[in-house]
Amino acid sequence: MLMKIRPLLLGLAALLPLNALSAAPSLTLYNENFAVVRDTVPLDLRSGVNDITFTGTTALLEPDSVILRDPAEKVALQILEQSYRNDPVSQGLLLSYYEGQEIEFETPLPATGEKRRVKGRIVRSGYTPQDPMLAQRYGHSFYQSRMQENQPIIEVEGKLQFGLPGQPIFPALHGDAILKPTLNWKIEASQAGKLDAELAYVTGGMSWKADYNIVAPEKGDGIDVVGWITMDNQSGRTFESANIKLMAGDVSKIQPENAMMRLRTGFAMADASSPQPQVTEKSFDEYHLYTLQRPATLRDRETKQVEFLRATGAKSERVYVYDGLKETGWRNYPMQNIRNNESFGTECDTKVAVMREFRNSKENRLGIPLPKGKVRFYRKDSDGRLEFTGENEIDHTPKDETLRIYTGNAFDLVGERLRTNIKVENARSMMDESFKITLRNRKEEPVEIRVVEHLYRWTTWEITQSSLPHEKKAAQVIEFRVPLKPGEEKELTYTVHYTW
Repeated sequence: MLMKIRPLLLGLAALLPLNALSAAPSLTLYNENFAVVRDTVPLDLRSGVNDITFTGTTALLEPDSVILRDPAEKVALQILEQSYRNDPVSQGLLLSYYEGQEIEFETPLPATGEKRRVKGRIVRSGYTPQDPMLAQRYGHSFYQSRMQENQPIIEVEGKLQFGLPGQPIFPALHGDAILKPTLNWKIEASQAGKLDAELAYVTGGMSWKADYNIVAPEKGDGIDVVGWITMDNQSGRTFESANIKLMAGDVSKIQPENAMMRLRTGFAMADASSPQPQVTEKSFDEYHLYTLQRPATLRDRETKQVEFLRATGAKSERVYVYDGLKETGWRNYPMQNIRNNESFGTECDTKVAVMREFRNSKENRLGIPLPKGKVRFYRKDSDGRLEFTGENEIDHTPKDETLRIYTGNAFDLVGERLRTNIKVENARSMMDESFKITLRNRKEEPVEIRVVEHLYRWTTWEITQSSLPHEKKAAQVIEFRVPLKPGEEKELTYTVHYTW
């Protein structure tokens, strides 16, 4: 087996017992641009009501998703109150704290550049909290009214002026100011004691995606596949030496409202006596979970990449597809309109699509669940250098499924689609329609083109004449396979009979 995955592991989404966890945070990143954060909060509680402050949260925490518990279940905790503040100290915020008071402002003298100080009373600070969640909670009009920019008004020597007279010099940090996003709790404990509480919450501002680079040799269709995981942290917090998991799948998350995510908990202990394989594959619920094998630091505003898949010598096939129907959006038209419009379907597209097809199986040196992501294709030139040959995206793909990925249009293959006859007899509820499809191969090697035809007039149909055999692919789709020698031109004709 030449396929390996590093340094990620597929594993269980378990919140381990606290004695199995270090103080390092744990993250589970989701495709839908959010994450679950799990932290350890040391508590020294007295019996009764305790005031607790925690400053290690993200700036995009969803307050109603917070869970705080004693994983050992030795102390019964009841949260009487919880408040979340995300207004770290800034110049505008401090000005608002000192409204109605006099502070000093430092300004340079125009002539000498020396700095002097003047006193000014803050009549209006002009501070407006920047909270985009207000638009989601109360509507865009409310948000716009709150976000209107207000200039500060300062009284200097008995006169009012808009704007600050200089750099404000604040007497001290206001007692109500915070430096980081902060959670405050009033916790009632059944008894006194020290414990390491487990904190879990949902946060925005974090995401991950998969990318795949596929390299083909100069000749042939064998491929090498390299997969990358890209993690992005815009949450407002740095996570040092975090245990990181990545959830792949279509997880339902209510947007844009902040709904509580109930975290599933499970417990798993590794068998230390058995050697750990490079890859263990486990599904979690209806999804797949990828776990970084080593703790990693994910800094705020950092994008980090990790290689997770490397497979060599996988078999693939180039597939050429000619789908000549050019009508745009025809699948949304009522079928009665299509049936009664004789001019419909007379325009054609001449492009022949190039598809790369391969099976995601162990026999083909792959065989793991592939998260959705962008796939880039390269081919080696005669000088050994890689040339880009196309890209597309794949959806979440289970193992043992076949991928067919569109990479572009063939330069040296041409198709033409011409309707040669149409006969409509509404009194007999029937229609006959005939087509001629011409294919030209300008390559120096033989090819096979798969011709896809959509029988869009009605659901009841029959092919009454055809120059080549066809295969029914769907209720109203047939496919012809047309082999072409180098430089060959070939015609395909067929007639379809509709009844209703």
